[in-house]
Formats: sequence, structure tokens, C-alpha cells
Amino acid sequence: MEQALSRRAASDAISDQGWRYLLGALRTSVPVGSLAEAVEVVGRVVAECGDDADGHLRADLRPERVVLTLQSMDQAALTARDIDLAHRISATVRNLGHRTEPEIGTGAPRSVQLVEIAVDALDIAAVRPFWKAVLGYADEAGADGPEDPIVDPVGQGPAMWFQQMDRPRTDRNRIHFDVCVPHDEAPRRIEAALAAGGRLVSASRAPAFWILADIEGNEACVTTWQGRDGS
Repeated sequence: MEQALSRRAASDAISDQGWRYLLGALRTSVPVGSLAEAVEVVGRVVAECGDDADGHLRADLRPERVVLTLQSMDQAALTARDIDLAHRISATVRNLGHRTEPEIGTGAPRSVQLVEIAVDALDIAAVRPFWKAVLGYADEAGADGPEDPIVDPVGQGPAMWFQQMDRPRTDRNRIHFDVCVPHDEAPRRIEAALAAGGRLVSASRAPAFWILADIEGNEACVTTWQGRDGS
């Protein structure tokens, strides 16, 4: 088993290649002009990864872009192997006349991101099985406790995690969205949310996360990898 990399080490190693660190994985977008072109790009990328493809690479193909994700799946973490693959993939993509980038492309609506649903609960062990069953979800790889996230086993839906409450809460919503964005995208996303009528509830834990709310008080967090575990 390879040593897992810290958030900062992983981010610093690949940011100049157009990859971004999000929730324990590396993600990037490759703008393409057609679905056939997307298939060609992924075919070459898979060939470059060789035997490591199945254990490290995930690809989402669309007519306008390919989204690539790297992680050492058996460890649910990033390792030096993933960093090496990211550099090799970026070189392969450049040789095809494309580029890896966190932005989807010129005029793109947003950068790469991941959405999580956070549920506040008094008894996590009691509520977690319900959400796992009703969503058809599974334990996250490497999960060993009731507070670990549950995930869509086919990768279509957002992860769900559970936040421990110490007493019943009636003055705020108990389910909210966490929107994990690249660290260099967070200021623009927050500015846009505030300009759209939102308000900043708290920045006390920034840059790990900012708590925002709509005009009626429903909350969402913009999160990044920074400011966690001393990183």
C-alpha cells in the first residue's frame, strides 16, 4: 500500500497541469467537440494508464467535454501513482491537441466541482441506514464508522455525510448542500452567490468552508481542501 499524500502536497503537484484537488481525488476537464472525440481522448488516456486504469481512473464522457478523476480507489486516497498518472494523462491529452484544465472551456458555466449533502443528526447510527437504503447507496471505500459518508456506487449522485448534533435544532435547516470547488474558484463562487441575493452567515472556518444562506435562511457551504488538518 502506497503512502497517502496530504491535500497540499497533492494540489501543489498537479495544479500547473490543470488538475484540481476535490474531496480526496484529482479532477480535470478536457474540452472536446463531439462524443466521438471524447471517446478517442478517453481511449488514449486509458491506454496511457495501462494496468493502472481500472484502479485509479474514472471518466465521464459528454459531447462537449470529458471529466477525468484520479484516485487510488483501494485506499480512497491520493498517492504518488496518481500524481504520475495525472502528468502522463496531461501530456497525452496535449499530444492529441487538447488540454486538461479545471475550467470546462471558454465561456464555461463553472469549473469542476463535487456536491455533497450534509445531514445534521442526533443519532447518526440510527438515521444513516435509512438514507443508505432509500438512496441505494453504499459505504464509502475505507469507511469504518457511522459518521463516514455514503456514496452512489455507480457515481451518479452526490455523496451524503452526517454531522453530529448535540441537541435538537429548530432555528435552521438540518439538511444542506456542500459545494466542493477548486480553491482558486471559491472567491468567485461566493461573490456570485452574494450578488444573487445570498448572504454570508459565517467565514470563521474559511478557507475550509464558508456558510452562505438564501433570503429565507436555507444554508449551503462552499468548501475547499484548504484550511484542513493544518494544510
